[in-house]
Amino acid sequence: IFHFKGSGKKTLARKLAQRWNCIFIEASEVIQANIHEESEYGLQCQELLLKGQSISEELVTEMILQKLESLEVAHYGYVLSGFPSLSEEYMSISQQTEKIKNLKLKPDFLINIKCPDYDLCQRISGQRQHPHSGQVYQRSQWDPKVIEKHKKEKDQHEEGDEEEEEEEEQEEEETAKDPHNVSESFHQLVQRPEDILDNAEERVGLYKELMLHPLEELMAEQDCQCLIEVDGNQQPDDVFEASKNCICCYCCFNEQDELFRALSSYNLMAPRFRWRRSRWGQACPVALKEGDMVMGNPDLAVSFLGKIYVLSSQEALKTFMLNPRPYLLPPMPLPPCKVLVFGPPFSGRTTICNLIAHKYKGKV
Repeated sequence: IFHFKGSGKKTLARKLAQRWNCIFIEASEVIQANIHEESEYGLQCQELLLKGQSISEELVTEMILQKLESLEVAHYGYVLSGFPSLSEEYMSISQQTEKIKNLKLKPDFLINIKCPDYDLCQRISGQRQHPHSGQVYQRSQWDPKVIEKHKKEKDQHEEGDEEEEEEEEQEEEETAKDPHNVSESFHQLVQRPEDILDNAEERVGLYKELMLHPLEELMAEQDCQCLIEVDGNQQPDDVFEASKNCICCYCCFNEQDELFRALSSYNLMAPRFRWRRSRWGQACPVALKEGDMVMGNPDLAVSFLGKIYVLSSQEALKTFMLNPRPYLLPPMPLPPCKVLVFGPPFSGRTTICNLIAHKYKGKV
């Protein structure tokens, strides 16, 4: 999960790891785990902290890479947050991205949280930390004016809904039990130096200058179906739902493997011979020829020359069975791509349309 500090990537990564029962890998989590387990790295961290020294970037990176190569991660999978790091004390950003590319278990999905610079800086500058617990609170959690505003809006939306009122009362009771109740102790919260607006703006500029381009290159190499971009201005739960739904959709798409395994066992051509999956997958070849991508119906699957084709309708099935070859010859399968080019008069729309059509053998 990529983006600058304060965008909510750690919160999202933790929720996804809990949802999918994966290992959550992040610098502070890895440090705490090693200290708790009293590993070799953990003892080194403890020794440095007792001396009042900071843990080096080299040691943190080694712990993260060791965790990524562990048997636990190989079994459960992982959600990685905060790596590559903006700090180049130990490794440059390009070296860090190369490490990600060369992992034994490369990421299946990349999640990029997008947030405008101004909104991000305002969010960071609104953060406050509790000096004793170390807990970081957003402005919406500690600022009485913002809390009151949100409470009024919530009351208006939930008026007359008894169930939601009961949930609200439960939440208020839980908050009252919190030893670090923000409403009571918000005056104790402090602003960290890195959260001051000028420092936040400087770090955002540094992020765009140093890290954005290597990350864009990493994302460009990823399968577009496995690259998820979410709006960082949404509420954390909405960002989580959007990311989770994208991953669910992809996983459901990959469930067609089960479909082909089932279909290949029907009407075997010969002992030990199964029908093979075609390059069209579950997409209907007739619909593809017409410029649409429609998933086929398993009940309308046919075999031709040892391969399985899944049609989307009875009409498509009849058309395909009459003469399948027009739907199988090159340049098929050709996933349809529709492009709209717009702009003011004389801006070059016609020229760019013709160039794109020529390059990708499309029609204007």
